[in-house]
Amino acid sequence: MTGFIIVAALLVVAVLAILLPPLLPTLRRTPRSSGAADRSEANLAIFRDQIKELEREHHDGLLTDADFEQSRSELQRRLLDEVEPPTAELTDVPGGRRTALTLLLIIPLAAAAGYALLGNPRALDPLQRQASLAPEQIEAMVAGLVEKLRKNPDDAKGWVMLARSYKVIKRFPDAADAYSHAGTLVDQDATLLADYADVLSRARGGNLQGKPNELVERALRIDPDEPQALLLAGAASSDRQQFAAAADYWARLLAQLEPGSEEAGALEAAITKARELATQTSGDKPGRKPVASAVAVSGEVTLSGKLAGQAKPDDVLFVFARADEGPRMPLAATKARVGDLPLRFRFDDSMALAGGRKISDFASVTIEARVAKAGKPQSSTGDLFGRLSGIKPGSQNLRLLIDQVQP
Repeated sequence: MTGFIIVAALLVVAVLAILLPPLLPTLRRTPRSSGAADRSEANLAIFRDQIKELEREHHDGLLTDADFEQSRSELQRRLLDEVEPPTAELTDVPGGRRTALTLLLIIPLAAAAGYALLGNPRALDPLQRQASLAPEQIEAMVAGLVEKLRKNPDDAKGWVMLARSYKVIKRFPDAADAYSHAGTLVDQDATLLADYADVLSRARGGNLQGKPNELVERALRIDPDEPQALLLAGAASSDRQQFAAAADYWARLLAQLEPGSEEAGALEAAITKARELATQTSGDKPGRKPVASAVAVSGEVTLSGKLAGQAKPDDVLFVFARADEGPRMPLAATKARVGDLPLRFRFDDSMALAGGRKISDFASVTIEARVAKAGKPQSSTGDLFGRLSGIKPGSQNLRLLIDQVQP
């Protein structure tokens, strides 16, 4: 768009440069009158005669060399006084200045109006140009970018561009994979981390738990006011039924939106709803102290290098907590993929499964991580797993290693 405007402006300037000079004030030589011309001719004739007379007297010896030179110089000076050179004077072409100013205003305005009426101003908008591309054209552009990255896999900016292109055409798994190749360029940018979390959650059907939530947390550590990260953090908290936290994240985002806008109205409604739900939970009721954080169990899951060859990035990973003594039904659980490892996890009473017991109901729990080859929570032969037993509610920074194979 900028290049087009510059070229158009240069063309207008070129046209004005051609049209205006003849119309502006110019230097003209004022023609002399016929009488003045006749007088000049007479003076020249007399000068020639007098010169000839001086030369003859000098030749006859009547004038010395000094007298001859003096007399001739005197004649030349008198001739210069008599014959005036033509004078150059500034004249103005009648109406030229007015016409020049009129053209200076009309030509650019006429050019702009003509393009607005006959051209396609929307074509100057990059978003409009992108929207006008056919799906086949976008796919071809993406394929070209993929080929460039195949030749230069260290081009982090290229991977980010590819991820965003995949997001536009809703190929979210491919977008997440492209972001995973961008390295430190993504790791150090809150906006890119938030976008990575967004496409990764979309690739999982909207699930923000696991690595997407970890990416959001990293984004907010870099920039606590990153808009998309705040939106996703609130959604992830709401999914975990941590409605007070969700309302807090969204309120921070609301402060950045234009008051009265459609987006602000929708977010205000979500905040109101989250706060209503928060007051209905036991931890948020007036006069009662929240206990979810006090009994939270958190840590990180990793895969043993010995078993790495037996797992694929897309294999389903379940992490859950169950009571050491009591029902075998999980107290809390999250679902991810092997490609998300190492995976941060956090379980508390707010994540209790429907109809189940809470972590705070037991003195100790077992945390288990399982790579489910069949894609189901129930164990089956060939599953990879690891577990930690005797974990007291409130334990933090646990290290859970998947290092066993289900017989």
